Amino acid sequence: MARFIDELKRTHTCGELRAGDIGKEVVLFGWVQYYRDFGGLRFIDLRDREGITQVVFDPDFPEAHALADQMRHEYSVGIRGVVRDRGMQKSKKTGEMVSAHNANLATGEVEVLVKEAVIFNRAETPPFEIEDETNTNEEKRLQYRYLDLRRPKLQKVFRTRSLINQSVRSYLTGQRFLELETPVLVKYTPGGARNFLVPSRLHTGKFYALAESPQLFKQLYMVAGFDRYFQIVRCFRDEDLRLDRQPEFTQIDVEMSYVNQDDIFRLIEGLVFRVWKDALGIDLLEKYPDGRFPRMRFDDSMRRYGNDKPDLRFGMEHTDLTELTIEHKGGGIPMLAEIAEAYLRGEDRREVPRKIVKAMVVPASAQLSRTETDKLEEYVKGMGAKGLARARVGDDGTWTQSPFAKSITPEFRAAVNQALGAKAGDLLIFQFGSTAMVHTVMANLRLHLGKKLGFIPEFGTKGDYQFLWVVDPPLFEYDEKEDRWVAAHHAFTRPHDECVQYLENDPGRVLCYRYDLVLNGFEIGGGSVRLHDPEVQAKVFRALGISDEDAKAKFGFLLEALRYGAPPHGGIALGMDRLVMLLSGAESIRDVVAFPKTQKGTDLMTDAPNHVTPEQLAELRVRVVDAG
Repeated sequence: MARFIDELKRTHTCGELRAGDIGKEVVLFGWVQYYRDFGGLRFIDLRDREGITQVVFDPDFPEAHALADQMRHEYSVGIRGVVRDRGMQKSKKTGEMVSAHNANLATGEVEVLVKEAVIFNRAETPPFEIEDETNTNEEKRLQYRYLDLRRPKLQKVFRTRSLINQSVRSYLTGQRFLELETPVLVKYTPGGARNFLVPSRLHTGKFYALAESPQLFKQLYMVAGFDRYFQIVRCFRDEDLRLDRQPEFTQIDVEMSYVNQDDIFRLIEGLVFRVWKDALGIDLLEKYPDGRFPRMRFDDSMRRYGNDKPDLRFGMEHTDLTELTIEHKGGGIPMLAEIAEAYLRGEDRREVPRKIVKAMVVPASAQLSRTETDKLEEYVKGMGAKGLARARVGDDGTWTQSPFAKSITPEFRAAVNQALGAKAGDLLIFQFGSTAMVHTVMANLRLHLGKKLGFIPEFGTKGDYQFLWVVDPPLFEYDEKEDRWVAAHHAFTRPHDECVQYLENDPGRVLCYRYDLVLNGFEIGGGSVRLHDPEVQAKVFRALGISDEDAKAKFGFLLEALRYGAPPHGGIALGMDRLVMLLSGAESIRDVVAFPKTQKGTDLMTDAPNHVTPEQLAELRVRVVDAG
């Protein structure tokens, strides 16, 4: 082995050789992907992260040829040889001599005749084939993640991730940003996501929190005068996991001084255009020639799509029928009449009603059967809905296959058909009840149908990138359980100037400079213009029921800093993991994190989390209590 690596250095990668290299002596290192025995000749596909090269062992070089007999899948080997044309071979179909070139490989015109070889390390039989297409379940692949990561498909994902990192750093540095770091062990502050807590050995009974984001510290950088900060930073949230969420994740974190919302949008649009060009070779100017992404008000997004991250790749928008229902006093439908009567009695006179009525049209061309529509009802019940009202539109506008068909008034039915633009054969789907439930059910049902009907792929983008800024959300949301207003995002978001007058007497009307960047139904970034005015900040705290004492205890260091000439500032954080998932077409965010956790938050490879010894707990002055 000493001759290889010490004397024979790698000259090329396994994806690099081409016809122009014929005749060159080369040294390659990698893993055995496939082994083939053709009598006297031995063929091996040698693989590294850049690709595959076919190497040939000929009896004319007996030592190397004998070593080839020992090589098997995933052996780590090195070879020295000469590049040659793959030549000709006999066709199995016609018996004629045809080119042996492999058009499926970048190196398919050539092969390497091996003169010298070495086995660096033998491999046990892997628990699954190291191939892109594998039927091995995810749990097994995560248990042997270091082998899973050898698959070319995943190697490509992490090459993309690396390109994105380089592109972000290059772009932001060119825009005068400084790459700065913030603490990981921080003080626990209430609000936002649940923190992981870390006991302190040096301070008995006290805990650090793992930073869920650099939010407060990046604002302090602005107070400190650094003007433009960014960081590709690890963040931690102790939340229930899902397709696009991990307990530890990476953000592209940005903060700027002396800017407004539009300044931030222009910067991030430029960053996204640069990343798509560098990582995918795609010029987004062809789709967005003015260099800007469209914008949609939060209220419009909720009304039309039921959430604040709409997938704009297909239609099937929602129609809010609440006002129409009230106008027709329920239109002969008892359950809708109850909603209308409650509103007319003055029990539901908030700007956003507590109960709403929504509908969506499934076009006749979808040809959903009665059995399929019954399955849709089971789907929404799984989200907590009581059921799914529906109706099939007849040639004359009447409804069939509907519990409403007999009781609905002709006037209300005609008004609903008109509002929905319903045509003969269309299926109308209704949901009514609490605002939050209706929005959630209808939003998820729309996406479910979009995939079922083939309007959007099950995962990935298929090259269709639909960006959107969602803007002007409410600063507060009403917590029904606690019967009070709470911050919809955080308490340091700047309200619209014209809404400041409502802070203390009508918080529900206060809109703010918070924004989300959405791509194909995923929120890939979110941020806000921050509050730097102490007087307005005090009014926000009062609206939230936070006393001066509570504010000082929870956010004292930031509030004090803001009193020392804090500049107007704002920022955003982009989710690196989601970006990579969408750019690479991965099924799950776990495919773009090198060593991810399962949906239950466990690491199958290292068996984390695990128990620690009583001595470790005693040193930390921590006791484990059985919650059962």
